[in-house]
Amino acid sequence: MQGIFYALVPMIAWGSIGFISNKIGGSPSQQTFGMTIGALIFAFGVWLVVQPQLTLTLWFFGILGGLLWAVGQSGQFHAMQYMGVSVANPLSSGSQLVIGSLIGAFVFNEWTEPVQFVLGAIALTLLLVGFYFSSKRDAENPLMQQEQGQLSDFSKGFRALAYSTVGYLSYTVLFNNIMAFPVLSVIFPMAVGMLVGALALMKFQVKLTPAVLKNSLVGILWGLGNIFMLFAAAKAGLAIAFSFSQLGIVISIAGGILFLGETKTQKELHWLLIGLFCFISGAVLLGIVKSY
Repeated sequence: MQGIFYALVPMIAWGSIGFISNKIGGSPSQQTFGMTIGALIFAFGVWLVVQPQLTLTLWFFGILGGLLWAVGQSGQFHAMQYMGVSVANPLSSGSQLVIGSLIGAFVFNEWTEPVQFVLGAIALTLLLVGFYFSSKRDAENPLMQQEQGQLSDFSKGFRALAYSTVGYLSYTVLFNNIMAFPVLSVIFPMAVGMLVGALALMKFQVKLTPAVLKNSLVGILWGLGNIFMLFAAAKAGLAIAFSFSQLGIVISIAGGILFLGETKTQKELHWLLIGLFCFISGAVLLGIVKSY
């Protein structure tokens, strides 16, 4: 029970990042920069308490991972701006799960048993169906007919998701498949890399605007999610921790609709619920696959 309680924290924390940051406001660059400031403050606090040994290797790969993360997060914020939180977040999570699972299975041989391939194939199919229904749009929606730039914005959102997924997957593969570092040790170097990456995306034109400072609170949410993900995996196992973390999609969709006023027609709500059900089912199945 304690492990499940721990797993709820990253679910809520990571699921809330998108709509809280968009509620605060600011450009995608300001959102990313503010988030990395908060993440660095949190990570430094963790380092002061734990005081892990920081080797040159840890610094190098931690900063590299942080740079890749910054690319992924910036792309996700851009996608949210173009497509809305309730559409962009499920697509972002789903694409990372699908492509990341395929890389793990066929590049790093994470799937070795026949049952893993069977369950994995079903899970990926569910995620792809979730992709389709989460992004499906109602042609009869008056907003689509009135807002001429909306379709082009939607295509920009997909392009932003593409480079976001590359950044996030590179960061994930680096820490999960190539270099294995304890989270409490690598979180500070990684936060430094995140901040440098955010500054580079802003072309080092630093402005501590109110939007940036407020978005630093979102970085603390990110840090809390990371720490409790570690605790959840230790107490309840990686399968439970992984599956629960993906349920953050529910939080982001609800937040986008309830707090950001992202309107949906009745048809779009039905499609979104189908897509959400498929995403959650696929994520849970992938958690089961990881437990073998």
